[in-house]
Amino acid sequence: MLRTRFAVPPSGPNPTSPTTRSRTRSRVPLRAAALGAGGLLLSGCGSAPVAQPGSQQDLRARLPKAVRDAGVLKIGSYLTYPPVDFKDPAGELAGLDPELARAIGSHLGLRVEFTDMPFDKLIPAVQAKQLDLAMSAVIDTKQRQLGAADDGHQADPGVDFVDYFATGTSMVVKAGNQLNLTTLDSLCGRTVAVQRGTVQDELAGRQTAACLRIGKPLQIHRFDTDEQALAEVASGAAVADLNDYPVAQYNTTQPGRAGVFQLANTHFLQSGPYGITVAKDNTALRDAVAKALDQVIRGGEYDKILDKWNVRFGAVSSAVVNGGL
Repeated sequence: MLRTRFAVPPSGPNPTSPTTRSRTRSRVPLRAAALGAGGLLLSGCGSAPVAQPGSQQDLRARLPKAVRDAGVLKIGSYLTYPPVDFKDPAGELAGLDPELARAIGSHLGLRVEFTDMPFDKLIPAVQAKQLDLAMSAVIDTKQRQLGAADDGHQADPGVDFVDYFATGTSMVVKAGNQLNLTTLDSLCGRTVAVQRGTVQDELAGRQTAACLRIGKPLQIHRFDTDEQALAEVASGAAVADLNDYPVAQYNTTQPGRAGVFQLANTHFLQSGPYGITVAKDNTALRDAVAKALDQVIRGGEYDKILDKWNVRFGAVSSAVVNGGL
């Protein structure tokens, strides 16, 4: 379980230059908005691994009848988050999540169909059954499982998660880090940029109370995309952008950005797994997806996908339901 702070893994090769070179790392064990509001339907492009017929039939039998009969897994994602989920220059789906989704779909005997929509609309769309799943670097937290607001009251029905990747929050600052920003407390009295609806948004929101207690208010600038948040740092309007480590590392190593931005912290500010998001009452689909993910991991497809996108550091040993804290 992700209960302790993780050291930030060392930067690796450029994620836009995929490699299948094997790297040895220990695995981390893990335990209502309308689609019309910005949704864009996309097919799951590219060839998917072929599952063994027997195992595929067994898994298909576990699926809800409506999904099995439709033959398609409808997945929501906000495709602006390389190397996790994005569109390549040709407009094709790319990244960890689309490739892993295709592998899972293959083991279930389903094709996958992505809908591109704003991040903060994904969970409501799953709850409203407009999507079967959301898969967009969504961090599994107990608060999201319970549908709880920051003050503890029930805000929505909650969701379940099938956890598939271990990660945490990093801080991106201008190269040189002249303000010596390394912790959340070091942001007090300053302005931070975040993507709206993310765990980083929630984390910054909670930090405002700590900053107020010492008389140094924290200002939060919220944006629809991380690109906008990063531009806020580049302009000097914010001192830091809080983001998931894979994306933060990507943003500090890409051509034109290396030497412009850097990671400020050597440990995650907050740890938590990425989870495939499923409606709370759709336990049959949740459990079938978990079984399929386990087969993808055991069969070696999982490692190949993570290696391709240079994110092996977040590998897990098995699927876990609701492992977030």
